[in-house]
Amino acid sequence: MATVTFDSVGKVFADGTRALGDVNLEIEDGEFLVFVGPSGCGKTTALRMVAGLEEITEGEIRIDDRVVNDLEPRDRNIAMVFQNYALYPHMTVYDNISFGLRMQKVPKSRIDKRVREMSGVLGLDSLLGRKPRQLSGGQRQRVAMGRAIVRDPAVFLMDEPLSNLDARLRVQMRAEIGRIQHELGATTIYVTHDQIEAMTMGQRVAVMSKGELQQIDGPQQIFDRPVNLFVASFIGSPAMNLVDAGLEARDGRLVARVGAQEIELPARVVSLRPALEGYGGRRIALGIRPEHLHEPGRDAAIARLRGTVLVSEALGAEQLVHVDINAPPVVTQEVLEIAGDIDLAAIEVLEAEAQARHTTFVARFDASTRVQSGDAVEVAFAPEKAHFFDLETGKTIYS
Repeated sequence: MATVTFDSVGKVFADGTRALGDVNLEIEDGEFLVFVGPSGCGKTTALRMVAGLEEITEGEIRIDDRVVNDLEPRDRNIAMVFQNYALYPHMTVYDNISFGLRMQKVPKSRIDKRVREMSGVLGLDSLLGRKPRQLSGGQRQRVAMGRAIVRDPAVFLMDEPLSNLDARLRVQMRAEIGRIQHELGATTIYVTHDQIEAMTMGQRVAVMSKGELQQIDGPQQIFDRPVNLFVASFIGSPAMNLVDAGLEARDGRLVARVGAQEIELPARVVSLRPALEGYGGRRIALGIRPEHLHEPGRDAAIARLRGTVLVSEALGAEQLVHVDINAPPVVTQEVLEIAGDIDLAAIEVLEAEAQARHTTFVARFDASTRVQSGDAVEVAFAPEKAHFFDLETGKTIYS
């Protein structure tokens, strides 16, 4: 296995378009790192530069201590799995998996041993005589992985390998890939636009936007402590609720004004985020994840917001309740970028909410809750679970 180092790496295309800018990153030996971000953020370009499929314009990429900028792909000791599988339709599973070894003139006995070992790991033993057209999507993806892994590469690269599978198969294959990577201890770089894949599979996640690394951390750290509005908006499903709020200092206390409603921030919240004290009299973005919004209980320390139910989605174990809050939404470039990656209608909805100065919050209610469209409700949350962002810089307000 090997380490992979990005040292001030940049990519500028011939037409002057900058796809990647000054990326610095070290991927440890045996680590599973996921690049995630919206379309066009540079994640696939970064992967292809490691593979040798894109020229490196600036900086260096090293595999272990060897600079690979000018090496041909075949000389980098990497293997890549693409989203379209790229299997040879006229070959059997056995021949597809063994193809790379045969091209390297590996002895037949060693090829047979490696193919059968790998087919056992991947659960393909009974399929070695079949051709790709006789396989399911998940089976084809395992064959593509087997063809890459069987060569025992130093680095394993995956470019959105699950995007062509249906939802159930994607869940199954996420677990399969995680299991296989753990068994092999392979250094793996995985690219996806699906933040659920990123959060469930990666030991570390590198969130990208417009060719820049926004945050590199463990999945839970990124969820709990996003460094800016972009990461906060992109990571999480449903997305973090964001509302434009004002902070006011009153008699040594901080109060957040959300439209006509007020939320007092306890001293413990300010002690965790001392920089908040410098935002008295300013507008900020207040964020609350749906996981932390629920029906009010008896705890008087819980903060509450009033609103009107727009729609309730019954999901069996819970309900996702969409609540209209009479306060302006956050409409920054970062938030619009993520909305645009969903579709243009999402931007139109956000802009309409901004004009109406109303924000839709999503809360997770108990499955037994009986709420209907038009009902007046309160949603509650623990203030220490709230997130605060500088509207000008987009950065999280901590210390």
